[in-house]
Amino acid sequence: MPERPLLIVDPADWRAVHAALRARLFADGPAVFPVSDPGDAVPATAPAATALVIQTSGSTGRPKRVALGEAALRASAHATETALGGPGQWLVCLSPAFVAGSQQLVRSLLGGIEPVIGPLEGFDPAAFAASVAGMANGRRYSALVPAQLSRLVDDGERDPDLRAAVASLDAMLIGGQALPQAVAERARGLGYRIVRTYGSSETATGCVYDGRPVGATRLRTVDGVLEISGPTLAEGYLGDPDATAAAFHDEGGVRWFRTGDRAEISPDGTLRILGRADNVLISGGVKVSLDRVEAVVRELPGLSDAVVVRAPSERWGEVPVVVVAGEAAAPARLDEVRAHVGDVLGPAGRPDAIIVVATLPLLATGKPDRRALTALVAQR
Repeated sequence: MPERPLLIVDPADWRAVHAALRARLFADGPAVFPVSDPGDAVPATAPAATALVIQTSGSTGRPKRVALGEAALRASAHATETALGGPGQWLVCLSPAFVAGSQQLVRSLLGGIEPVIGPLEGFDPAAFAASVAGMANGRRYSALVPAQLSRLVDDGERDPDLRAAVASLDAMLIGGQALPQAVAERARGLGYRIVRTYGSSETATGCVYDGRPVGATRLRTVDGVLEISGPTLAEGYLGDPDATAAAFHDEGGVRWFRTGDRAEISPDGTLRILGRADNVLISGGVKVSLDRVEAVVRELPGLSDAVVVRAPSERWGEVPVVVVAGEAAAPARLDEVRAHVGDVLGPAGRPDAIIVVATLPLLATGKPDRRALTALVAQR
């Protein structure tokens, strides 16, 4: 099989990543791997179709190296441009080590519009607003994770100038993890034009906007688990044919990606994600989705950043446990949390405890490190 060189680029140097992507998209350059620590056994080459390699966060297992072809990157960029109403300038506040960050650079290159680089580390709402003010006229976009949006909401409710700057963006794509409904409602109340996205590195970033597939993306569920097909799918996992075969399969000439997410698709085609298929415990013989418990807990005031993980129980086998940072929720709130979750999900979903930690351990993506939290809870 034909190969091409694989170029490792420090994602902290966004200009180097930008230049390398330009060379790959327009001059048949090497495949680009924006990673600060690639780990062991990094190949010198990648399959010839590869344009970009993204190392996944490893939030539920060991990291994988997702190989995305040039056609997938172009299809994703075109789908986004069409869904948002046309090309525009991107304010990039996500590291190009993540597919959402790199894809903003790809959209900028394909649209011929120089991106604006905001705070890539240590997100600061004031710096974000200042970056918005420095953007060119025309359509203006950004892409953020929910934690960043939450800070823009908190500060926007206190600062009318910051609120006006953020509200001037034509769209903010919000993805990477579940967006609490309360934060979404507050954001829209401030005039922020947010678009909830769903996707992954394997789909060249978000391929579903506000519950509807974009571009040529197709959705279906198999045994309750979401599968995706379309031109944005990755080539597979670099150097890992077994993982590729487990996640991607052909059926009737159509290639599908098994997401591992439980989902429902309404008759009108709207997608609803129910949680990870592997993030389910059995408590007293009843299946409980930890993602669903977490979403319900986050509906309560002061708990929008709570994380729910599993803990062993002599009586029930396993039980949900809430972990929060600081004093946002003292253990005294447990009765309130249990009552609310029980009303929505039934008795088996009620958390057994609230554990307060100084800070939540995070992955490089900014997502909670659930494996570390599960180990911490088991020790306690």
